[in-house]
Amino acid sequence: MKVSATFISLALAGIASARTFTVYNGCPFTIWPAMFTDLNVGSAVPSFANGWEAAAFTHVTFSVPDNWQAGRIWGRRNCNFNDPNPATQCADGGCNGGLVCDPHTGTGVPPATVAEFTLQTNGQPDFYDVSLVDGYNLPMRIDNNKGCHVADCPVDLGPNCPAALKGPFDSTGFPVGCKSACLVDTNPTNSPNCCSGSHNTAATCPPSGVQFYSYFKGNCPNAYAYAFDESSGTALWTCDSNLKADYTVTFCPP
Repeated sequence: MKVSATFISLALAGIASARTFTVYNGCPFTIWPAMFTDLNVGSAVPSFANGWEAAAFTHVTFSVPDNWQAGRIWGRRNCNFNDPNPATQCADGGCNGGLVCDPHTGTGVPPATVAEFTLQTNGQPDFYDVSLVDGYNLPMRIDNNKGCHVADCPVDLGPNCPAALKGPFDSTGFPVGCKSACLVDTNPTNSPNCCSGSHNTAATCPPSGVQFYSYFKGNCPNAYAYAFDESSGTALWTCDSNLKADYTVTFCPP
């Protein structure tokens, strides 16, 4: 069969318009990574399942469109997918859909450390961050092959987590998570801890009003510690999209 030059050009263009993502489990135990795309923001999705099992020290690599918008990757701990309830199927991070998170509603149950991405084209910057806005469950790092800044929370925040936020716990009593102040707030609809209600702007929700902000930010200065943490200058990171950076998400980085 004769292949036209136009077909070849289109195929090459398709290859060029994607990035390579690697997700590595550096933890000495099995986790279940998960992925979600907010389809209300963009329709481009990675060429990989929305959830999988990752044995210790294993990785997967897959293609992600240049225009992946509002994407997130996180890890789940201590899972049993015979349980259909996302709140109890994993110690933390469970999602609607079980092993493979539902593409419309499978955002994950906090607390969970989340890698967030908005990739762009035409010279607009890629945005990425490690978010602790939904609390913490695993150390995480985002790096890339173009020398752009590393976003990370490399510290295990569970053992020294403030008592009011500590947990959930595994069968031995070890804390496998650290909740956000918002998650335990008794009035989350109008709270400085959640930046909600009358506190829903950066001006009305400074970090000084968020309980335990210093614990998260002090231990993980290159992570997003609360909803309006951009003002810290070390929460949201960018990389020139013309560089076509490939990204690696590492759980339990060394």
